[in-house]
Amino acid sequence: MHDDGTHAPPGPSVPTDLAVALGTVGPRLRGLRTERGVTLAALSARTGISVSTLSRLESGTRRPTLELLLPLARAHGVTLDDLVDAPTTGDPRVHPKPVTADGMTTLALTPGATDIGAYKLILEAGSRPDGPDPRTHEGYEWLYVLSGRLRLVLGHHDVVMGPGEAAEFDTRVPHWFGPADDAAVELLSLFGKQGQRAHTRIRPRASG
Repeated sequence: MHDDGTHAPPGPSVPTDLAVALGTVGPRLRGLRTERGVTLAALSARTGISVSTLSRLESGTRRPTLELLLPLARAHGVTLDDLVDAPTTGDPRVHPKPVTADGMTTLALTPGATDIGAYKLILEAGSRPDGPDPRTHEGYEWLYVLSGRLRLVLGHHDVVMGPGEAAEFDTRVPHWFGPADDAAVELLSLFGKQGQRAHTRIRPRASG
């Protein structure tokens, strides 16, 4: 409230997670200082921050800023993350659980995806021996061959793809794919339920 009785405009809001993290800085600073047996006066001389500011930081009545935390982190020999209790980065590795059926092993690489799913497919040698049985369904799919030779039947096209080749197609077009010979095939599949499109495609190989 101003001196004339009017209310002051509210200050900028602080996100809840950040406010919680900043709220732990004071106790951490006090704990670090007491563990090291350092007085406020000694810490002030080392950092150039006044004793009163250090005291208010530790009590939580002064909001910590980067210009205050940097010299304090150096003085205590810790990182900024240690002072603000920043969350650690989770393990980025994906640990897919393979699912095998009818000679094909599927590993979902994006289990939490809602728009486009990425899968690694392994077609065993001799799988799908009955040959092409084209099906249709909603969506859009991309295939990229990692190893082996893949036969793709798409509408009136019948092509063989090798390592490094990619295809994209609307899955409403009758399609089927399987090993082109007696060896296993490994490939990546991207499937979009909403029909998103990529920019890589192959053309049918010329016969003969």
